[in-house]
Amino acid sequence: MVKEIEYQEHFFPGTRQELLNKLKQSVKEKRYRHILGVEQTAISLAEINQVDLEKASVAGLVHDYAKERTTAEFKAAIQQYQLDSDLLNWGNFIWHGVVGAEIIRDELKITDPEILNAVRRHTVGAVKMTKLDKLIYVADFIEPSRDFPDVEFARSLAFADLDQAVRFETKHTLEYLVNSSQTIYPPAIDTYNQWVVKK
Repeated sequence: MVKEIEYQEHFFPGTRQELLNKLKQSVKEKRYRHILGVEQTAISLAEINQVDLEKASVAGLVHDYAKERTTAEFKAAIQQYQLDSDLLNWGNFIWHGVVGAEIIRDELKITDPEILNAVRRHTVGAVKMTKLDKLIYVADFIEPSRDFPDVEFARSLAFADLDQAVRFETKHTLEYLVNSSQTIYPPAIDTYNQWVVKK
């Protein structure tokens, strides 16, 4: 059952439906369904972790807002927003979070720093994460359309212990990147060292 949050705190300057309309214009249908799944999972996690439900809803909805922008658009945005030039060496997996947060602030007029940071951190996490960071990071990993070995375990873990879910996801993601011989974004290694190695 979809739980709709009535927006009152103005983390987004409009209604939830207005935000949904903007998302529909920005991403394809499959991505849009994923976004709705992340929002609902984030709200459920927020309820049991004492996180503002409206913040969780907005962050869940916008986390992939920029996902389908082109490489040229992202590179232009990195220069426009004067971001670290090293970002030019990466790709969409990194850009849609880190650069996407700047696009969201500019285009959707969302200025809440916690929401924007949750977007920045939702793909590779961070050494220090707020509860909102954690639940968007985890909700993106376990939302209902996700299907991978151990996804049910990951879901049960998320609703039992959010920190343990962050550890599991971080380890799972790094193992996947290593096993597929992919270049690893240095902040992802920092997240692994903090959440998996140090525990």
